[in-house]
Amino acid sequence: MTPTHSSAREPDAALGLLNSNRGGPLTSPRPYVRVALCLLPALLIAVAGFRRRWMSDDGHIYVRTVRQILAGNGPVFNAGERAESSTGTLWQWLLALAGLPGIDIATAAMYGGLLLTAAGFAFASLGALRLYSTDRTVLPLGCLVLLALPPVWDFATSGLETGLATCWLAGAWLLLVARPWSILTSAVIGLGPLVRPDLGLVSAVFLGAQWLMVRPSRWAALGGLGAALALPVAYEIFRVGYYGQLMPLPGVTKEASQSLWTRGIAYLADFVGPYLLWMPALLIVVAVLPSGRGRTVMPPLVPALAPVVAGALCWVYVIKVGGDFMHGRMFLPGLLLMLLPVFLVPVTRAWAIATFGVALWAVVCASWLRIPYVGLIGPGGVADERGVYVRQNAAPHPLHHDFAGYGANADYARLVRDAARAGTPTLFLARTPVTANSPAVTGVYSTLGFSGTVVPLDGAALDPIGLAYPLAAHSERINGRVGHDKRLPEAWIFADRGDGALPDGLDPAGVAAARRALGCGQLAELRAATRDPMTPDRFWRNITGSWERTSFRFPNDPVKAERELCEG
Repeated sequence: MTPTHSSAREPDAALGLLNSNRGGPLTSPRPYVRVALCLLPALLIAVAGFRRRWMSDDGHIYVRTVRQILAGNGPVFNAGERAESSTGTLWQWLLALAGLPGIDIATAAMYGGLLLTAAGFAFASLGALRLYSTDRTVLPLGCLVLLALPPVWDFATSGLETGLATCWLAGAWLLLVARPWSILTSAVIGLGPLVRPDLGLVSAVFLGAQWLMVRPSRWAALGGLGAALALPVAYEIFRVGYYGQLMPLPGVTKEASQSLWTRGIAYLADFVGPYLLWMPALLIVVAVLPSGRGRTVMPPLVPALAPVVAGALCWVYVIKVGGDFMHGRMFLPGLLLMLLPVFLVPVTRAWAIATFGVALWAVVCASWLRIPYVGLIGPGGVADERGVYVRQNAAPHPLHHDFAGYGANADYARLVRDAARAGTPTLFLARTPVTANSPAVTGVYSTLGFSGTVVPLDGAALDPIGLAYPLAAHSERINGRVGHDKRLPEAWIFADRGDGALPDGLDPAGVAAARRALGCGQLAELRAATRDPMTPDRFWRNITGSWERTSFRFPNDPVKAERELCEG
């Protein structure tokens, strides 16, 4: 946003962001010491993340989509069906850019996430130093909380968009603190929905904070808002026209608008309880309280409160939708946000006591505190995701999964690869081969990233959960594991993709009803929106029908679905 006042130009980017008087460059050697201090948390998380480096199965979902992009098939998971399986849009396209020169995409995802996480920690340090604008020595505080938590180490890599989210959150806040009047700041803040759709909450809070800090003229405010919304709105128009959905398909299958408060609170307890997170939280809150009585350095109120409010909203949203199946993952962005104002703090008596207490907790947490289901899926369906894949791949740092320690997945890979070499149209239902209508190989498997790795790009890797399969995503929920609340019956999959004789166990009447239902009403329109050739008319029809199509759900029972869709 354009300011209503002028400001002196700062010559050096790093030192300018550390400017203590906000008016001119620093001349003492202390800024160089502070720059080094900013790099220390980044270095520590880089080391911790590297020691725990790995690639998640969901990370391989991104990899297949990027391979399809580079192969010329478009941003799809399966050629011939427009489904947006990538929740992190910006991460997907950054990986595609990394893959252009021939870099292995999985390797780029793993190490790229680590570098972005480290950059985020450096930005957070810079932002905290600029926030307090003081010449005092600073202490690590909030950064100790993050550095002590095993989930932070784990998701510094994983191949998911978490590293990008860390970098964007800290970088956007740094710009908000140091350059609140800049159009660039508005544009960067507006990227939240493209990093992850739920981070649009952060964009909204930060834009509001930017307005409060600058109080621009009406036209300047409109210019800043336009800069913030330009790319997200443009991509949303592409999304609804190309895919026919208002959100990425995982948001549809996981019912992102639902309310599952009880499950969400259990997910919160699973994160807070094992690491005794209430202890550093209490120490920090107690240290903050004296600031109102002038006993410590006071930061500007709006940029200090903005990330705390945004982080709290992120946590409330995660709890509302029922959490996630990966231990701690969805709470990490909100935790980072709430710790940004105290990532580094100036030396005062209150902050020194708090830092000492948090440091003791951090040593205990990093050394001994762990979840009770290390390497397993916990009783509530929440998994130690990294531990599970380390064990199943029998490798300390799994990258390209071979599942050497998990025979079921290894057997599935062998069957699919044999069928692909034979070139016969085969549909695998629960590893049972039957004739497929097209393409050559269609694999149906819940471990979608792995399935997408072994199924050729001209084949179809389908998941009954619906992360990349529109038919499954729009089916009704079942009472299943969090994040896995859809399970499309095999009758539907065979009706959609199978041919010839029915395999044992499938009801012929159910398959016949499913085939008829696929040609009726909104179900027929869903298939047309995702499979018809992309023409200007199809693009427009996808846009105009996107709201109704996104909210459409059909019964899992084919007979009931046929009655509702065809007779209705």
